Amino acid sequence: MSRQLAVLAVFLVVLAGCAAPVTPPTAADPDWEWPDDPPSDRLGWENGYWYNESLDVDQSDGLDADEREALVARTMARVERIRGLEFERPVPVDVVSREQYRQSRQGRSTQGDRNAEYRAWNDQVWEALLLVGEDREASDVLEELYGGSVAGFYSSSRERIVVVSDSETPQIDRATLAHELVHALQDQQFGLGNDARTQDGQLARSGIVEGDARYVEYLYEQRCERGTFDCVPTPESGTSGGASGLSVPGVFVTVYTPYSEGPALVDRLYRRGGWDAVDAVYENSPASTEQLIHPETYPDEAPVDVSVPDRSAGNWSRFDLNPQADTVGEASLYAMLWQNGYVDRASFRQDESDYSAYNYTHPASAGWGGDRVVPYESGQNEYGYVWALEWDTERDARQFVSAYESILVDELGGERVAPRVYRVPEDRPFGDAFRVTHRGSRVTIVNAPSVAELAAVHRRN
Repeated sequence: MSRQLAVLAVFLVVLAGCAAPVTPPTAADPDWEWPDDPPSDRLGWENGYWYNESLDVDQSDGLDADEREALVARTMARVERIRGLEFERPVPVDVVSREQYRQSRQGRSTQGDRNAEYRAWNDQVWEALLLVGEDREASDVLEELYGGSVAGFYSSSRERIVVVSDSETPQIDRATLAHELVHALQDQQFGLGNDARTQDGQLARSGIVEGDARYVEYLYEQRCERGTFDCVPTPESGTSGGASGLSVPGVFVTVYTPYSEGPALVDRLYRRGGWDAVDAVYENSPASTEQLIHPETYPDEAPVDVSVPDRSAGNWSRFDLNPQADTVGEASLYAMLWQNGYVDRASFRQDESDYSAYNYTHPASAGWGGDRVVPYESGQNEYGYVWALEWDTERDARQFVSAYESILVDELGGERVAPRVYRVPEDRPFGDAFRVTHRGSRVTIVNAPSVAELAAVHRRN
């Protein structure tokens, strides 16, 4: 999973200077003219355009080279004006069709990490979350998600933005352009490295990067809607823009966490200490998606380091990979509950924050303290895993166990075959045996192809 989500550090998807402000023209002063270009670069001016100059741009028949250059330059100036940081160098912007984008992703996936050992390990992480069953590969599900939902991305390795247009003629969504330009600005000012080695850690780090970009995007759109900015109309989009229509919608819910929950954390920081406080968080990124979902926990409530002793026997062993384990975190737990019907679908869209797109809180996941998923293999093309979770309280642990066992029985068609042991029929996507134990604030889930093999994957303590 780590290498799958690490793509966000290289391709950041929709998912400093100081100068006196320039007073914009008003309706009462129709002959007002913008000042000449400044003698040197300054905040709110880029490549010949001030942040609030009017543009003669018509996207109905697509953008020619001059129109694109003007639109990009003015948007850069506006991003500077809002964010209070100066671009250090130009940012090239390409526009491609969705079909071209899908083909480029397919080309990269065939050249990328297709190691069978890693794919099997990664599949167990997503299977542990009861999101991607044995009938699918996690990499294929992620490819479906990115291929159909991405509106644009910034490549830090190429220092270039690519906007994906659903129109037959090249058009640029102004919010997407502003969002991706923030990523370019972040890269120039802070760097965009994401060295977190777990699913939860990568999503958390992306939370500040995407949260900052989404927050600026919101402020940009507010200025357009209020008439503070004279804005080029946004073209109609043909993308679904959400989990609907995806074969595994819970994967979208997981991956979208930084975009939904990151802006609320940025807003909290900004209200406390302005952009300086937001800048500072790049040196002290959120440690978990818990800190995105519950911004009041940042930075003091760090996740618990959960260890899982190896108690395997026979042919069963851990994968020969580094790392051998993953941490999935609160957001992924919520996605598991949501996809499997334990969370009311309507509540997902009922977030009280002005800057959160969705609601990622639920009693059965909110008490998360830490977790570790360790995939196992038998050497005979059979796989299993041990998933240990630490909760804030024993009551939180009981709530999760109740939810998890309910999903096994009610959603997956499982049957309780022994105390704390369940069997999901083999013809189901999650057709395996499960042992669920609960001691104090710790929950341990063991998965194996059969009930008899549960002890070989992880013997009882």
